[in-house]
Amino acid sequence: MNAGEDRFFQELSDVLGKHPDKDQILLEYRSHVYEFLQEEKISSDESYEEIVKRLGTPEEIAAIWKEEAKVTPKKMQILFVVLNILIFLGGITLTIAYNVFQLEWIEVMWDRLTAAPTIIIMIYMVFWGLLGYEIGKEFGSGGLKILRKTFTYAIIPNLILMYLIVFKLIPHEWFQPLLSGPFIIACMVLTIVLYPISWIGYRWGRKASV
Repeated sequence: MNAGEDRFFQELSDVLGKHPDKDQILLEYRSHVYEFLQEEKISSDESYEEIVKRLGTPEEIAAIWKEEAKVTPKKMQILFVVLNILIFLGGITLTIAYNVFQLEWIEVMWDRLTAAPTIIIMIYMVFWGLLGYEIGKEFGSGGLKILRKTFTYAIIPNLILMYLIVFKLIPHEWFQPLLSGPFIIACMVLTIVLYPISWIGYRWGRKASV
């Protein structure tokens, strides 16, 4: 580590103070600084100014991380679990309304949704990718454990619904327009790949946090 890097990280360490993720933040920034200094072949005399130009001053970086520290893991977990539950409640409400009330506008909405299962799957994949991205962006390297816990809690409604449908504990004919062989297989595969999708989103968000 040259003098410019040493000065930058000493200042960053000082202004981060007792931040709970201080070691992880410093490690993350050291990795990125090393990479771009090697790529640009910047001299020791210019390295401090180049780091500040690229990443901001230590004070600016510390201010960002201190602000993000106010977003607690528990709040993030609750947010995505609730969002996933709301998605399921919305689908259940629409299904019951379509089969019980026979309203024209509900029938139109139902027909459009059941005619495009691929779009439904793609939107749901984006939701899980966004989950990982936001956790990676908010918590950086320390977010992987949070991602695993949040994923575990959020996936429960998916598993419960699959169980109810497979064992016909809810009216099977209500979901008949969607329960084609390819769609069922797609749902099973999707459930398996949801965590990798979230993990990719997490990695992307972690890079965006720097």
